[in-house]
Amino acid sequence: MFSCAVEAVIVPISGTTATEIVGSVRDLIASGELVPRDLLPPVRTLAAELGVNRNTVAAAYRQLVAAGVAATHGRGGTMVAGMVQLAREGAGFGGRLIDLASGNPDPELLPDVLAAARRGEYRQPLYGAPAVEDPCFLGTIGTVRLNGYRTAPVAVDHAGMRPEALRAALESGARAVVCTPRAHNPTGASLTAGRAAELRAILAEHPQVLIIEDDHFSAVSTVPYHRITPPRPAAWALVRSVSKFLGPDLRLALVAAGEETARRLETRLSAGTMWVSHLLRHTARELLLDPKARAQREQARTAYAERSARLMKEINACGISTPAAYRPDGLNVWIDLDTQARPVVGALARRGWLVRPGDLFATGQADRQALRVTTATLTEQRAREFAADLAAVLDHPDAA
Repeated sequence: MFSCAVEAVIVPISGTTATEIVGSVRDLIASGELVPRDLLPPVRTLAAELGVNRNTVAAAYRQLVAAGVAATHGRGGTMVAGMVQLAREGAGFGGRLIDLASGNPDPELLPDVLAAARRGEYRQPLYGAPAVEDPCFLGTIGTVRLNGYRTAPVAVDHAGMRPEALRAALESGARAVVCTPRAHNPTGASLTAGRAAELRAILAEHPQVLIIEDDHFSAVSTVPYHRITPPRPAAWALVRSVSKFLGPDLRLALVAAGEETARRLETRLSAGTMWVSHLLRHTARELLLDPKARAQREQARTAYAERSARLMKEINACGISTPAAYRPDGLNVWIDLDTQARPVVGALARRGWLVRPGDLFATGQADRQALRVTTATLTEQRAREFAADLAAVLDHPDAA
């Protein structure tokens, strides 16, 4: 391990491979121990301290420079890079200059998009509808890969992310945590206050970790939001999308973030076509402020809670046990099984029911046998019939 003094701050860089050294520097930057313009140790010096070949350190520095994390200044050495400042198309300069630089069209020559949206036939598409493009945009696929992340499964129970599983992932080197605090999909679990406090304490021990809370069901959830982000984290973001309660076609999310995370997000969004549609923002704002839409959200909150509780009651009445503390929120109910899930799914399909096997949603627990049942449109009669059919299938596993 090497200790580098920059402005009287002792900073440890560790690792025996280029990948490990890159990860160590990234963690130090994320935790704030290394800041823009801090010099990294000379290649020869760091190699000697770590007991590795100079080429290993040189390769690590090249990776950091290629990723924009560091910059090389010849004899001045390699230093931590600041936030990239990108020129923005359409940015105005103000003052008395005649703007011949913005690249913007004449607004008087643009069509009235809101009037067009009100014409013709439009119905809210739902998840699973065919995509407009095929093949689709690769940005989502590339994000994890470009940021150097690998997925690490963290087990979830009726109260949300399990503390011991989170701790194990962090101690194994996880550098980012994505948590759904309410209406977890597929299980429907929501964090309790006690569980959130446990997770918060663990994350406080790892200040270099990026924390993302995906509170996608916020406006129609029946449970309070409990934050897992500890005080004064280095990097964090709370994301609240509108798709679940305004419609899947409104691809818009509101993000609250720390100052550094906000700058990085703004830089990413400002690069080319990633800017957020003003039409979407306007439409979402109008729906969020509309009293009629607000009343509809209250109706949705009550209805979704009643429908999931109704299914729980019916399956319990048929002798199918669920954890006593499990109170699903959201659009789905998770039913653990003592038998293989896929034959049960097939047997239910033959009886007219389409449900999902739990292993479709697994990243590390492929052997966990469960069903995900969407209750968003489930009536009382159908809940009773489904519970009876599920019990019949489970009572005769050979027939399944």
